[in-house]
Amino acid sequence: MKISVFVGTSVDGFIARTNDDLDFLPEGGGEPHGFDEFYASVDVVVIGRKTYEKVLTFEAWPYDDKRVVVLSSRPVDLSAVTSGSIEHMNGTPEEIVARLAATGAEHLYIDGGITIQRFLSAGLVQELTITHVPVLIGEGIPLFGSLPHDIKLEHVATRTFASGLVQSTYSL
Repeated sequence: MKISVFVGTSVDGFIARTNDDLDFLPEGGGEPHGFDEFYASVDVVVIGRKTYEKVLTFEAWPYDDKRVVVLSSRPVDLSAVTSGSIEHMNGTPEEIVARLAATGAEHLYIDGGITIQRFLSAGLVQELTITHVPVLIGEGIPLFGSLPHDIKLEHVATRTFASGLVQSTYSL
């Protein structure tokens, strides 16, 4: 099973403002930068509860065509999502991956700060794509937190875009 992260950050490394606002990210992702192609390769989206709650504020549920797993140690009300496939799971990243593998999942897209951090710490992420938006926001929710050990990355590619986006992909 392949496990990937594809995420946008400010140049200073924040995935959201302290109030969870994403207003510094280009609307609709900005210019094409590979997300659509990446997303097409994914069969399960794995997000944390806070990310799920943020996505519920969007105009439309963006995951109609994917199986979505919301991770939380507490009960999660999934009734707001009336289309697509959504479920709640609890457990360690290793347990989540084992459960999803047992159901035939082949490519997981991991999203949300804490969820990304936990899957990275567990050594389960194989590909990490970070798209830096040309803005400094000074404070916010960081992409990375403390780690139990160094995580070695192998640089795969870096691309630049006319809008100023800079995207680097790493394998782990």
